[in-house]
This record gives sequence, structure tokens and C-alpha cells, in this order.
Amino acid sequence: MKLIIGNKNYSSWSLRGWLACKQAGLSFEELLVPLFGEDWDALKQKEGDLTPSSGKVPVLWDNEAVVWDSLAILEYLADKVGRDRFWPKEDAARAMARAMVAEMHSSYLSLRRECPMNIRARHTDVKISEGTRHDVVRILGLWAEARARFGSGGPFLFGTFGAADIFYAPVVSRFITYGFGVPGFADSYMQAVWTHDWLQQWIAAAEDEQWVIEQYESVPQA
Repeated sequence: MKLIIGNKNYSSWSLRGWLACKQAGLSFEELLVPLFGEDWDALKQKEGDLTPSSGKVPVLWDNEAVVWDSLAILEYLADKVGRDRFWPKEDAARAMARAMVAEMHSSYLSLRRECPMNIRARHTDVKISEGTRHDVVRILGLWAEARARFGSGGPFLFGTFGAADIFYAPVVSRFITYGFGVPGFADSYMQAVWTHDWLQQWIAAAEDEQWVIEQYESVPQA
């Protein structure tokens, strides 16, 4: 298998695809393509690894199978290695986990646009819009419900690390980067995600990257 990703410092969807591959426990080759670099537009047009996704990352190649979109990658891998590796076994917990992942996949546009993932950066006294504040409150509410109802088996949203944590890992990064104050339960959860061995590997690689994308370096001024 081969996973094509973007810059580790900025590419939140690449992080999700990469964590899904790690969670699957299968061997894979990692190919990083710097976003918006001098060759980015050419690479998007060129017949090759990025072609099926119209130049978006991540993309997973597995022999003849090609999968783009982070959620599709996770589901493809779950089919290969067993769904219990990604999703809770209990019906009610699995239903909530799937709904939370789907919401993350399609929502929180204000948070995403206003506060792009930037693992290396740390900001204080950030001014966010009402839309972003609404997104943050919604996410914290979902985290609280998942932890209260289904989190007794460990420090993650549904106890053990799984699909929901994979999809909310970039949110954890955003909350840290922009200095959002969170309740104690959320801080404990965020620390569990941030100190996870796989996140630490990704963070270390992101900190070593030399690329800077200026559009992702600005501080929200809502």
C-alpha cells in the first residue's frame, strides 16, 4: 500500500488518512507531496498518483484499488482488517461514533476556515467569529456526551482509540494551536490524543518540515 499525503504541519485530512493506516496495522509506504509548492499545479494535472482525486490528498493506493477521501480510506481499511479495530462494538456507541465522524467530515466550516491546522504555531488572545465559537461549543458537547456515555474503557472518546479520535485529532491540534480554553474533561482527552505515540510521530515530522504556507499562518481577527 502507498499513501500520498500533504504537508504534515498543515494537512488535516492527510493526518486522518495517515492515522487510519496506522490504526489498520498494515504496512504502507508514505509519499509526501508539498501543498501549493512550485510543482503542485503540475502534479495535479499530471497522470500519476494524484490523478484519481483531482489533486487532493490523501490518496491510498492498494494494488489495483485507489481510494481518496479520508473517510473512504478509513472505511476501506476497516473492511480489510475488521471493523472492530475502528468502531465500537456496542450498537449505541458505534451509532454515535459514526454520526460524530460524519459530522466532522461535513461540518465545522467556520472553524476550519478561520483556524487552519498549524501544528507548529501557538497563538494567544485569538479573536474568533460567532460561527467558529458555535462550532467549538458543538464539538465540546459531543466530546462530553461520548466520554460520559461510552468512555469508561479508556481516555479516548469511546474508551479505546478509534475512528472518532482519528477524525477529531486535527481539531485537538487546532484547539492547542489557537489557545482555546476547554473544560477539564476535554483537556484530559486532548492530552491523551496529543501524547499518543502516532500523534507524536506526526508532530515531530511536522516540526522538522521547512515549508511555510503563509495563508495558514495568519491569526483569526474576527
